[in-house]
Amino acid sequence: STHPEHICIQADDDLKSMFVGTVMRKIKSRTWKKQRYFRLQEDCMTIWYKSKKTGNAHSTFSVGDVEAVREGHQSEVLLSIADEFPPDRCFTLVFRGRRGNLDLVAESAGEAQSWIKGIRKLIDNLENMGQREKLDQWICDWFKRADKNRDGQMNFKEVRDLLKMMNVDMNEHHALRLFTMADKSQSGTLGDDEFVLFYKMLTQREDVLRVFQEYSGDGQKLTLQDLKDFLREEQLHEDGVQQYALKLIERYEPSDTAKMWQAMTFDGFLMYLSSSEGSISNPTMVDLYQDMTQPLCHYFISSSHNTYLLEDQIRGHSSVEGYIRALKRGCRCVEVDCWDGPNGEPIVYHGHTFTSKIFFKDVVTVLGNYAFKASQYPVILSIENHCSIEQQKVMAQHLTQILGDKLLKSPLDGKIPIGLPSPEDLKGKILLKGKKIGGLENSMNGVVDDPLMGEVSDEEETKSKQRLSKELSDCVVYCKSVHFSSFKHSQIHSKFYEISSFTESKARKHIREAGAEFVLHNARQLSRVYPSGLRTDSSNFNPQDMWNAGCQIVALNFQTAGVEMDLNDGLFSQNGHCGYVLKPTFMRNTDERFDPENPQNRDGYKPLSLSVQVISGQQLPKVNIKEGSIIDPLVRVEIHGVPLDQAKQETRYIDNNGFNPVWYDMLQFTIHVPELALVRFVVEDYDKTSKNDFVGQFTLPFTCIQPGYRHIHLLSKDGTSIPPSSLFVHVRITKLT
Repeated sequence: STHPEHICIQADDDLKSMFVGTVMRKIKSRTWKKQRYFRLQEDCMTIWYKSKKTGNAHSTFSVGDVEAVREGHQSEVLLSIADEFPPDRCFTLVFRGRRGNLDLVAESAGEAQSWIKGIRKLIDNLENMGQREKLDQWICDWFKRADKNRDGQMNFKEVRDLLKMMNVDMNEHHALRLFTMADKSQSGTLGDDEFVLFYKMLTQREDVLRVFQEYSGDGQKLTLQDLKDFLREEQLHEDGVQQYALKLIERYEPSDTAKMWQAMTFDGFLMYLSSSEGSISNPTMVDLYQDMTQPLCHYFISSSHNTYLLEDQIRGHSSVEGYIRALKRGCRCVEVDCWDGPNGEPIVYHGHTFTSKIFFKDVVTVLGNYAFKASQYPVILSIENHCSIEQQKVMAQHLTQILGDKLLKSPLDGKIPIGLPSPEDLKGKILLKGKKIGGLENSMNGVVDDPLMGEVSDEEETKSKQRLSKELSDCVVYCKSVHFSSFKHSQIHSKFYEISSFTESKARKHIREAGAEFVLHNARQLSRVYPSGLRTDSSNFNPQDMWNAGCQIVALNFQTAGVEMDLNDGLFSQNGHCGYVLKPTFMRNTDERFDPENPQNRDGYKPLSLSVQVISGQQLPKVNIKEGSIIDPLVRVEIHGVPLDQAKQETRYIDNNGFNPVWYDMLQFTIHVPELALVRFVVEDYDKTSKNDFVGQFTLPFTCIQPGYRHIHLLSKDGTSIPPSSLFVHVRITKLT
């Protein structure tokens, strides 16, 4: 039941001869030239062709996929056989997207002209078709392509495969419900008209239509002026609005006619709002945008704890996979626990426990291979060293041999440095963090201190002396592990290249008792915070408290999903996912006093108000495996920041609708330190008897939020995307006077 009449223009001689069909040669190379029979189908859209031998399979393509028709010898293939066939019999069809060209030679110049002119006419005709018709046609095209047995009907499985082909992500149980609704004839299959209906139900967005109609003069399109008004009033774009509006039309408007009129149809508007530019994260800040030339201690650094573990800390499986996963996620500080192993080969595992063991050299090899896949900026290898002098020598050998130039073995310019280098200076370098004999100055003057220096490890907090091999010590340059005694002591004695580690509880105590001192300490040197030894289940602590005090290396168990890793992913989702985020100015200046516990006291204190209208949800994933259970979704917005900013608010829950729940609920927050705040959007399945089930979340820095109407593309528990699940919100940020 396709309707050729609304597409086909007056069938002139060219089209008539195309309906009848023509034998032409399909050319693939100088030697591959085969005859094929080509014919235009009744729908004036599909060109069908097969080899002359009967019983062979046939192929089709849609005129809509043809970008251009080139006459003569205008492709490499046709040029290669130019001596064989005159140019007036040759032409090339160029397709959109990835599909290769089709090079054809007709039997006569006249037949070539019929096809060249005919296809061009059909292309022009398509361009002029009304946008709605064109959309229907596009859906019908797909339908025909997928209707394998050509009976004009498709069952649910075929429809599901078709949606995959169309790149329309579809949640299974939502699809089945709509399929049943669209199956008006109750045949268990959809005809093409029913499929168009199904597709429209699947993709319709009343909530976005409301916004579109509010700004559209005629309810059909947004003129350039309408779109500019929308961008200024709702999305708060200020400069270059005209250019930006034109860019959006160019990029997202599917109708060529609308493009010509510099207008945007509803489909274009929806595509813009669903794109990265319509997303809540500002695309310019998702890319690398920060100054990368500040000293290392001025950045938050994405850091992992016990990177070799994939599960818990007692029996967990140790694996190099842990390093690969963390590095691919943009982690820039990884950890190894080294112990003496068999045959003189050091091993890595969680000491005194039942975790399995891996070789140190395998970890180093992985580090060499994966360190700079996600980011060019330096990786810090934090070593917990429990090895004998002999095996420490082996460690140093592996590091030097396997990593080569990547390992930083001496200060950058060969002079005694006066401060930490920047991530920019250290691009492509791996830095060792560990014990060092003497200071950076001594090792440069060739003076060697007593090799009995340095305690075993910060984590053990023991005072037993441990011998350190000079070879391993020499591999440590800018990250010398030292024991922390007090902020006063550090201020007087400590060197910029020294780094102390704190357990989460010690760090919290320092923040409570001397928050501003801690912030100042971290403006001068690096600090590392790691989870308490009691967290044998590999659970995480809240990293936000530590970032509030300016701690750079906040080591989390990357293998454990949950709000803590969501915050880590959220903070580091900006700045090109490079694993380094510049701290706010007031945490880098040593002449400022910022106390995270009392943020109102700082200079330049300007609180902001954030209001979020949660409008709707789209195709939220099913959480319960229970058959037929549909979720009752609610949205919670959480602010993570300084203690004064910690807050959360929820919408109501909607009964039984994960497909397109609508809330229009307003949530409001006051943000005292916007530079440190993260905003987390969580969707849960409400359950009155037990804990709500997690459905999806998205976390981003407050400073990266784009105001106006925005989509939030949800992530699963382990931080991977779950298209097509999204939330649609309206965001406003205003100054609190």
